Amino acid sequence: MQTTDIGSREDGKLWHRKPVAANNGVLVTVIRRASAYQSKTVRFLQVAFDTTGESFLAGDHHGNIYVIDISRNRFKLVQKTGQACTALAFNLRRTTEYLVALSDYSIKCFDQDTKQLVSWMRGHEGAVSSLSVHSSGRYAISTSSDTAQLWDLDTFQRKRKLNVRQSVGIQRVFFLPLSNAILSCFTDDSIFAWESDTLFSKYQLPVPQDGPRIHYKAFAVTQDGKTLAAGGRSSLIHLWCLDSQQLFRVIQMPPKVRTVRHLDFLPDSFDGGSSQVLGVLSQDGVMRFVNIHTCKLLFDIGSYDDAITSAAVCPKGRHIAAVMDSGSLRIYNVQSLTQETNKPPQPLVKVVTTNKRGDSSCLKMKVHTGAVQRPAKTSGRRIQTKRLRTPAVSTLEDKENDIPDALSKKRLRTLLRTCGEYPEKYRMFIWRSLLQLPENHAAFSSLTDKGVHSAYLCLHERYPIKSHRLQRGLQRVLSALAHWSSIFGEAEYLPLVAFPFVKLFQNNPLICFEVVATVIVNWCQHWFEYFPNPPLNILSMAENVLAHHDKELLQHFVNCGVTSQLYAWPLLETLFTEVLTREEWLKLFDNIFTNHPSFLLMAVVAYVTCCRAPLLLCTHRQDFEYFFHHRNTLDVSAMLKEAYRLMETTPADLHPRSMLSDFEPLTREQYPIFNKYPTFIVEYQSQERERIRQQEVEYLRERQALQDLRAEAVRQQAEDEAWYTQQELLQEAEEQRRRILQQEEKKLAEQRTRLGALKRELKVKELTLLDAARRRFLKHQQNQHKIELNRLDDEIQRKVTLRAQETTATMQDMEVRQMELDAQRRLFEQQLAKEQERRRQEVRAEVDARQRRAEAEDSTFQNFLLTDRDNSQETKRVLEESLAEAEQLEVDADWQTEVIRRLEKADEEQERRRQQLADLSRETHAKEEQLVQLMMEVEGKHWNDVAAKRSQLEKEKQAAAAAESKRSSWPSQQADNTTQNKLRRSQEESISQPTENKLQSPCSTRGLLHKPDSLQADTTNICLNNQASTEDSTCFSLDRGRGTLDREERELLQEVRELRQKLATRARAADWTSQSVSSQHS
Repeated sequence: MQTTDIGSREDGKLWHRKPVAANNGVLVTVIRRASAYQSKTVRFLQVAFDTTGESFLAGDHHGNIYVIDISRNRFKLVQKTGQACTALAFNLRRTTEYLVALSDYSIKCFDQDTKQLVSWMRGHEGAVSSLSVHSSGRYAISTSSDTAQLWDLDTFQRKRKLNVRQSVGIQRVFFLPLSNAILSCFTDDSIFAWESDTLFSKYQLPVPQDGPRIHYKAFAVTQDGKTLAAGGRSSLIHLWCLDSQQLFRVIQMPPKVRTVRHLDFLPDSFDGGSSQVLGVLSQDGVMRFVNIHTCKLLFDIGSYDDAITSAAVCPKGRHIAAVMDSGSLRIYNVQSLTQETNKPPQPLVKVVTTNKRGDSSCLKMKVHTGAVQRPAKTSGRRIQTKRLRTPAVSTLEDKENDIPDALSKKRLRTLLRTCGEYPEKYRMFIWRSLLQLPENHAAFSSLTDKGVHSAYLCLHERYPIKSHRLQRGLQRVLSALAHWSSIFGEAEYLPLVAFPFVKLFQNNPLICFEVVATVIVNWCQHWFEYFPNPPLNILSMAENVLAHHDKELLQHFVNCGVTSQLYAWPLLETLFTEVLTREEWLKLFDNIFTNHPSFLLMAVVAYVTCCRAPLLLCTHRQDFEYFFHHRNTLDVSAMLKEAYRLMETTPADLHPRSMLSDFEPLTREQYPIFNKYPTFIVEYQSQERERIRQQEVEYLRERQALQDLRAEAVRQQAEDEAWYTQQELLQEAEEQRRRILQQEEKKLAEQRTRLGALKRELKVKELTLLDAARRRFLKHQQNQHKIELNRLDDEIQRKVTLRAQETTATMQDMEVRQMELDAQRRLFEQQLAKEQERRRQEVRAEVDARQRRAEAEDSTFQNFLLTDRDNSQETKRVLEESLAEAEQLEVDADWQTEVIRRLEKADEEQERRRQQLADLSRETHAKEEQLVQLMMEVEGKHWNDVAAKRSQLEKEKQAAAAAESKRSSWPSQQADNTTQNKLRRSQEESISQPTENKLQSPCSTRGLLHKPDSLQADTTNICLNNQASTEDSTCFSLDRGRGTLDREERELLQEVRELRQKLATRARAADWTSQSVSSQHS
């Protein structure tokens, strides 16, 4: 246990190392020693939690108010009142404000951030004993022994005042939670309820008249405002049901309790506000916590030597702040207190004394120590019971980290069938044993190191949770699941599935993650196959089971248009958290984790069949939706029996066990791959979410810019208003100074008038005395008297003249001063007008500049939009051109392939014809040889003719050789022409190339038919013999095979010409197409 001395510090840490709750649940003890006297401790007097339960106020005897934040490990001095406080309230609508009741009978409201006094409320004539704030935070009730006053916290004005007779005092007046009722408790044990709006009396609670009076002093109400607990100078505690206004239970505390000093309910997250644990602070300084239903003493804090004077319970039920008798402040951890201590206490039971009378004695329950009494079975057999041993170390952290090896599923099922649920203190052990959690620390750390998933950045907006710690834990687990598999970042109902486990395992994120992952892998099989729709296959299983066991109810659903998505899916996606309380939910999941994964579907069907009576009465869809989203009166034990019956009686072909796999724990070291979902939908939604996020970022940026401009305009307007206000104040100050000057001038004139009158009076007296002296000495000094009179007359005249001059000078000075003031005023007005004009021009110039800037930004944005649109059209056009070019290239490739194929075919045909020509040439040579022999035989007779014919034959052979050489060079030229045709890109090349090919080709008609003159000249020099031929000599024709050769050669050339014309036509068409496409692009 750590002890922190805050001393005279105004800010600091509560602890320097993370506290570990001791066996008594104490986190830290806070003391404050006076700086001058280290041995003297300043006593803390009052504590009050805020609505979040993370921080509370603490006031000491010197009037210092501290804010202690447990979650942030900080304390801060927020106010020094100088007086001891008698009551505190920290749950106002404005969360930074709080109320302090002081020993001078006044109430003050302070702001903890600014440390400023907000309001000061007076009206009590005695010490304020309690402060109660309405749930809305708008109204407050202050209570003293003689009066109670209702305050409006918006205006800090008193609205109503409750006065009582002197014989009857007020114990306490407070608001009821979640209602507009006010409960007032008086010293005569009468309790009244009033309407807070009209202050009309609603009802009076019946107080038992039999037995001794209790003299109520302490009161407590549950958070749902349905149960009232009251105690006083007795060991009895009365419990009322405020809905029925009846006393439903009387709890008798142990004999050590003689007086109840304070009562407070301990909230729970799963009880819906209907707290079941009541804290009772007695006169011995021990605060005992009792279950009001089982009357079992759960735990206690404080002792006789270390007594508690007052305490406050956190609204979330996580911490208790207690003011000790020594003056220190002690903070308890409730979660550690709920566990068993090293030596478990003897079991406590309740004994209900039955009485046939209708008085309150039949409601009394005693809490005492003794052996556990179990009801006997009807069969008379004695049942052997075993007491579970308490582990040596009982902290919550050890229970969540240690798994017992001796547990077996068979023994656990037997225990579950016997007790209906697992023991509370061993439940986490059993769950971890059943789920076989691998505790993969490295794998979990790799998931959490990735940070918060983008899908859960705004989780607090969709699912607001008051506890920041719980919010962060839920966000951490969901982010780890989303990093594990992307489907978990898209499933909207995943927070509903994970939330109850996060609350149970909020101190161990690894165990929480693995429990949720195990539940998803085993009990949520096939849930994501129809994503984003509900699992229709799973719902159809439940509907088939319901059709087999309760056809009437299913037919009613069909008639009302209710599908399994309405009556089964809400229970599955929330795992029954909306329809069951915490204890019922834990009991249900004890059975779910113990059985086959199909037991969850059987539990859904069992819940529906157990509620068949109210469901058959529902006819509207809204009624069904409300029914399956709210709690209903249902016995969970009966539902579990029905689920077991369905598990046993459902046929094998309809049983979900045949369609769902058996339990498979998570693998060790690495978590298994989870990909049982439509990946394309999840990827599409992820892309859409990223696009929407980018749009939101852009929108937020623009909105921030707009807000900045608006703030700048507001600031400029405020500056203008301040300047005008300052000018008005200057004008008012000037007018005030002018009035003061006028008043001073009036006073000066009056003083001068009085001075002149006094001077005249003195002068008259002086003249009277001189006249008497003159009459007395008239006879002896007449001449002297005359001289003296003349001198006096001159003196009087001089003084009068001086006075007139002084008066004139003074008037002239006043006129000059007035003129100077007028000139200064006019000069100041001119300067003021110039300054106003200059300010007006500056403001107008700035406004014009801002307008031009805004217009330039709008124009730039419009140009950006147009450019973006043009770029999109240009991209589309380029893509179309690329597609057309690809198609054209494909056509050109096909065309070139066809041309090559035809050219090869033409080469083959030409080769064949060359072979034929070679054969003909060999035949011609043979015939020529025969002709030579014949000519040699007849050379004697026709020598001259033979010589002439031989010369002609030599000429023809030379011409044939020239033609043959030209024909042999034609294939290489044709290949070059084909290569050039492939490389053509422009229209000019496509048009000019065929013409050049025709002109350069050796196979053209012009090149073939043209014969050089040299051949004709050389023929005359060739002869067969030296004898000249005669005209009548016999001539043998050497051109018998030449006609056929020429004809075949002309046909071959004609076919080549036609082929070239076709190729040129195709080239022109291709060039025209490319030219048209390029023109479109340009």
